[in-house]
Amino acid sequence: MDRPDTIAVEVVYALADKQKLLRLSVPYGTTMREAVERSGIASLFPGLELDGAPMGIFGKAVARPEERVLKDGERVEIYRPLIADPKEARKQRAAKLSRARAGEGG
Repeated sequence: MDRPDTIAVEVVYALADKQKLLRLSVPYGTTMREAVERSGIASLFPGLELDGAPMGIFGKAVARPEERVLKDGERVEIYRPLIADPKEARKQRAAKLSRARAGEGG
């Protein structure tokens, strides 16, 4: 079974006001982190720190992107750090809704 010398992958990163998807050809055996570094995407987003940045493939987080070897056609997504803890944000929304409902009853 022959394997290709290179594979086609995509690297994507998005901010609220700017998104970039880069298509590139990388050597067979390239890891997620290597593909991101090869893409040069960090130069397009000042302040983007790739060291330790969370990453995933098609919406599914990958624990060790430096070890995950890519397959042809996969899209590497670089995730932004969370600004607020999701659990805490839900608690705050629920408390606000509860206060609003309590005010309606009287």
